[in-house]
Amino acid sequence: MFFDPAYLVFALPGLILALLASFYTKSTFARYSQVMSSSGMTGAEAAKRMLQTAGIYDVKIESVNGFLSDHYDPSTKTLRLSGDVFSGKSLSSIGVACHEAGHAVQHAKAYAFLSLRTALVPATNICSTLSYFIIMLGFFMSKNLILAGALLFSVAVLFSIITLPVEWNASSRAKEMMFSAGIVRQDEAAMAGAVLNAAFLTYVAAAVSALLMLLYYLLRAGVFGGRDE
Repeated sequence: MFFDPAYLVFALPGLILALLASFYTKSTFARYSQVMSSSGMTGAEAAKRMLQTAGIYDVKIESVNGFLSDHYDPSTKTLRLSGDVFSGKSLSSIGVACHEAGHAVQHAKAYAFLSLRTALVPATNICSTLSYFIIMLGFFMSKNLILAGALLFSVAVLFSIITLPVEWNASSRAKEMMFSAGIVRQDEAAMAGAVLNAAFLTYVAAAVSALLMLLYYLLRAGVFGGRDE
């Protein structure tokens, strides 16, 4: 069974970063989930207030299963919040809910990076799936196949990179509007913002991991003077 030590050189840093980011996000969320907001609003109520403040009245807010499974679906204009966030009154719940509401505000205002990321979703799903099969075949057959797979995989890398400004901007909108809309006090906004800052690190970790794997595939394809056939 062939094993390439170079794989660990590229894969391990991304894995460690992802694990650390995930741990930090969960611990930060848990910490501020114990701090209740002075307004007494639930996450769902905070998201609704933020949307209404932005002049948005056509976005549905629903509760879904799963821990931190919160997301905004631009195709149906639906804000889906996990149970703890939907009904929770903590600063963590409000921060996450307002972050997702930030995506709805981006959509309403035609934020360019969100539009680009949404347009890339179908291609990313197809290319990322196909890339693994083609790259695996390439390991046994031809460097040209590895290169072809790497090019397909680069679409997923581009998606992860474009995700960074989308997520950062949504958090920035949330931090500003949580306070200006009267959802939280200024000191509470800083604590809720800490949850969003931690969550952003998971997207950074994903982008770094994807980029490192792309570099590894290109190395194996011989782009950087890799092995001969």
